[in-house]
Amino acid sequence: MAVQISLNRATFFAITAAILLCFWVAEPLCGEYQQAVGLIDLRTSFSDGAYNLESLVQLAKMKGFSVLIINDHDRMAMEYGLPPFRNIIKKRVELNSINKRGAGEYLKAFRQLEKKYPDMIIIPGSETTPFYYWTGSFFKKNLTAHNHERRILTVGLERAEDYQSLPIIHNGFSTKYTIKSLPSVLLFIVLLLSSVFLLKKTGIYRIVGIIIAIYSVLFIINTNPFRSSPFDQYHGDQRIAPYQLLIDYVNSRGGMTFWNYPETRSGVRSMGPIFVHTAPYPEVLEISKDYTGFAALYGDAITVTEPGNIWDKVLLEYCRGKRERPAWGIATADFHKEGEAGEDLGNFPTVFFVYNRTKSDILEAMKKGKMYACRGKYPHIPKLAEFSVFSTRDKITGISGDEIVLRGYPQIRISLSAMEPIKNRVAVRVIRSGVVIRTFVGKLPLELDIEDEYFKQGEKIYYRMDMCGYGTIVSNPIFVSFK
Repeated sequence: MAVQISLNRATFFAITAAILLCFWVAEPLCGEYQQAVGLIDLRTSFSDGAYNLESLVQLAKMKGFSVLIINDHDRMAMEYGLPPFRNIIKKRVELNSINKRGAGEYLKAFRQLEKKYPDMIIIPGSETTPFYYWTGSFFKKNLTAHNHERRILTVGLERAEDYQSLPIIHNGFSTKYTIKSLPSVLLFIVLLLSSVFLLKKTGIYRIVGIIIAIYSVLFIINTNPFRSSPFDQYHGDQRIAPYQLLIDYVNSRGGMTFWNYPETRSGVRSMGPIFVHTAPYPEVLEISKDYTGFAALYGDAITVTEPGNIWDKVLLEYCRGKRERPAWGIATADFHKEGEAGEDLGNFPTVFFVYNRTKSDILEAMKKGKMYACRGKYPHIPKLAEFSVFSTRDKITGISGDEIVLRGYPQIRISLSAMEPIKNRVAVRVIRSGVVIRTFVGKLPLELDIEDEYFKQGEKIYYRMDMCGYGTIVSNPIFVSFK
């Protein structure tokens, strides 16, 4: 499917793209870094998006974006079976996804477009549903799938087998968890072997042997010893375990994981003859570990980024040595089609701080938190030209994702701007370790210089900022230790 666009609209996009390019690269950040504007959480027709990959690339390019991170669904399937043979007598519904259509073909499309559009950075990823579970009954008309929309974005997996082996329900054949299933099938294997002896007999013994053999085979198949996940949908809530398994798997293959829309408001509804129930799940940010980050801005309202809330608790745990890594915030678009749900491509950019506009630099920025999240109404997107913590005494400066050591009071510099003069005022909050230490109200462009008279030898703290009023900006933290 190619993007159909009128000449007038194409001209508008071309002009806007040129203005955006000048706006974002007008000056380097802190003398070395430049800003690269990217879009994360985009779907194509490989799963449930409206456009094929090339059409989406063309649309983004016309709008002035050069970094795209595609997160098609890696597997979109649900199954419900009747006991005692739930894995045999079952109904399965599966939609288009990376693994249904072929992970190799998915990645091949990226490689082809990278050559065709060398000025575009196109990074493959997926949106994954590691687990869900059933309650209720189809016959009682209250069959409900829980947590089917509790989702994680993966980024940076570059091999087809990485997607094919994802430890998620319904992801195909795997021998990884066969040994764990052996205790469940051992009895039926013994019975099957015993039936061979009875089959050699005649009369009632032979009939009993046939029955035992048939049921033994059915129970062995129903145990599903070659499943793709150690979990299934019939044994209730497994808490964080299936998700942590997915996070650890992606980490082991050099990828990244981001919890997507943790406070979703659309996860409870009817869906044909069944119900789906995914309540907001912000608590996963606390109870899971070693994930890369989370959606700090997306289509719903979000509270975990409010000062003192869950994000700050996670960051403080990192400062106190209780976590090995911090959690970074990104903006996720959940983009399927232009204009869907009143949103257009470009309303939720994530801006990366990079030395060079390369794929490796973008991935490195994501891993290290050198980025900030935006929300606006394209093309009216605010820009955080600078957010830094520095000390003239120590001659050191840190930006988002950095860790610096100071011997004196931290100085903070914030520079905000808009594409055009605006009338409405914005509110800017400076947050130190979960506490708002300054609030500023004014019009863009806005320049702020602050000295925070705070110093505690040996302590590790962090600063972050946010802005609302002309779109929204959420920065990632800068960590400061005192010496």
